Amino acid sequence: MDPAAPSDVTHLLRDWRQGDAGALDRLLPLVYTELRRIAHARMRAESPANHTFQTTALVHEAFVRLLEGAEVPWQNRVHFYAVCARLMRRILIDRARKRHAVRRGGDKREIPFGDWIGAVPARDEDLLALDEALERLSKADPRLGHVVELRYFAGLNGDETAEALGVSPKTVKRDWQVAKIWLLRELKGRDS
Repeated sequence: MDPAAPSDVTHLLRDWRQGDAGALDRLLPLVYTELRRIAHARMRAESPANHTFQTTALVHEAFVRLLEGAEVPWQNRVHFYAVCARLMRRILIDRARKRHAVRRGGDKREIPFGDWIGAVPARDEDLLALDEALERLSKADPRLGHVVELRYFAGLNGDETAEALGVSPKTVKRDWQVAKIWLLRELKGRDS
């Protein structure tokens, strides 16, 4: 996570939510480096042919969506980064869907899920398959879906994920294992 004091970020988020426009100006320099790290992690496994923008553009588009969206009741800096990571995921998924619809006529392909931790699938089809599986997991067990979003897409560690969800680190560790098994089974089931 970022070197900014968690309390500084949390206070600025609270001030921003309460209408202090200057708080946003003070917040952005504190969180920008971490947002770029999250965006870079999301894009590092993508083929350059699979996207038309860079890390900075993904951060900026996520921030624009954040500003345009409904007012978020910020809990803390971990919650802020989780929301931003989710927005970045949505941006990449939306772009992959558009490209996939044009190139493939809307067909879906199976994803070789293997050792998926730490990298976003390189092909649009893989990213879409992972997103669909994650949506099904979130419907079956919302907390497991949140654990995957925070660990995999936001890059949070177990303690940070536990803090964001208000559960113990042991619960996060168990949920993470269950979620990975569920997703692997779900994606392998597409092959049969």
